[in-house]
Parts: sequence; structure tokens; C-alpha cells
Amino acid sequence: MKRETPVRPVDAAGLILLRGNREAPEILLGRRHAKTAFLPDIYVVPGGRVDPEDHLPSGFRERLHPAVAEALEAGNKRRPAIAFLRAALRELHEETGLILHGCGSGKPGGGAVWQAYAQAGSAPDFCAFDFLLRAITPVASRRRYNTRFFLADGSTAIGAVRGDGELLDLRWRKLSELDRLNIVDVTWTLIRLALARWRDRVPVGRESPKLLIYRNNSLILRALPAARRRA
Repeated sequence: MKRETPVRPVDAAGLILLRGNREAPEILLGRRHAKTAFLPDIYVVPGGRVDPEDHLPSGFRERLHPAVAEALEAGNKRRPAIAFLRAALRELHEETGLILHGCGSGKPGGGAVWQAYAQAGSAPDFCAFDFLLRAITPVASRRRYNTRFFLADGSTAIGAVRGDGELLDLRWRKLSELDRLNIVDVTWTLIRLALARWRDRVPVGRESPKLLIYRNNSLILRALPAARRRA
């Protein structure tokens, strides 16, 4: 019997936001629509695929922390590292209506998310985002994603949470609520990594991101390999 060729993973980006008490913060989660093809009725953090528009400059100063920029180069041959964070911020705005206030500078580009920053009199601080996890969907899946997840301080959020229909039951949740939600292992791993850094007040770039893959349907979490130096 001929084996099917695995689907090539699509580049994606996600953003986990924590706010409040260091020991018991709130987390922004929403439930994917029941009719969606990937993870229906599952609670997730905001995020989605990297689109062509994410290759265009935001217009603001886009300086990543050097350690974050280097880690984003690992396993990445096609895109500028900054495109992943642009995608995460764009998806956050599209799915939740939120932007994250920072001390960045510059003039906004044409994208709706960057215009939203300008209208709020704010600018994203790209250096304030930590890179937590790169997760790759199992080989047997019909839809596969190679997702870079970032961590940010949710207390910097501007705007009221309002979903666009892609994420339902979207709101800030206490840790005590999470066990009652339908959350997959990848998101649980992401939450645990984020909480550990949040509670210990780990500076951005201090700890290396993790790589999450599957082998024989078993989740494997390990250190993300260093990026190969480009000639």
C-alpha cells in the first residue's frame, strides 16, 4: 500500500497574553468555531497563518530582542524573522480587536492593525515579546502548521475584547477555569511554559524557546535547535 506524502506544514504564529497576579494570572482564550476544519470547538490563544502582508513593514521600529530574532531563524528559510511577530499581532487584532501598547516609534504602514495603533496614539514594542514555543502539527494530520508562539503582557492591551466570529466565547480566564475547557496538549504545553516565565519574571530572551513535535502520536518537547548561520 502506497503511503501518502505528508502535508507540508504552513507557517503560523500565535500569541499568549497573561495579565494580573504573578501566581494566578488571567489568560486570553477563545473557542474555535464548530465548523472550522482545524481544531473545531477547541479553546486556543489568538493566532493564525503567516500571510503575504506580514512580509511588509509595519512602519514602526521593528527591533526584536537579539536572542528572539536568532531563535526565529531556526528552521526558517523562507521568511524574515519579524514576519512571525507581525502575523501574531495582526491575528490578535483581527480575532480580538486588541492591540498592545508599547514604547515603539515610527509611522504606521497600510495594514489595518498598524492603522489601529496610530488611531490609538500608540506603537508596538517589538522588543517586548518573548519567543516561547515552536510547535509542528503531527505528520498524519491533513492540515499541518509550523507555529511560533510568543508571550506578552496582557495588561498592555488596548480596546475591548470583541471577536470577529472566528473565536467564540472569547474572554480573559482565571487559571481555575481552564480545567473545564476543551484544550489540546499543545495549548496546555504553551500555557505551562508561559506561566513558568511569568511567575519567575524571566526577562525577554533569557530562556531559549522549546520545540514541540510528535513521534508515533506522542508529544516530544525539547530545546529548539540553534539557527544555522547563513553565508
